[in-house]
Amino acid sequence: MDTNQLKKAIKNGRVEWQKHSLERMMERGITREEVKCVLLEGELIEDYPEDKPFQSGLFLGWIDGKPLHTVASIDSRSNCCFIITVYRPDLEHFEQDYRTRKK
Repeated sequence: MDTNQLKKAIKNGRVEWQKHSLERMMERGITREEVKCVLLEGELIEDYPEDKPFQSGLFLGWIDGKPLHTVASIDSRSNCCFIITVYRPDLEHFEQDYRTRKK
């Protein structure tokens, strides 16, 4: 995933919020600004190049010292970022670094 292109799209206001992501954000008390912060300042921890219609990736960021995961994709033709889902990772599914999935 081209993270530079994704960041450029966000900075240019080219963000599409999928219904699922907005529903999850409301349920979990997560703001749009927090999601943008994760994508602009966090790190890509999993890349999904085979996702359709656009490749996507899982990003990890820290908000007020707490981990936040965001799955986003980028349409390289329209330079638009799509926010797919947002959640707070837990230790049941991730190691303590919140980067590594438990097996």
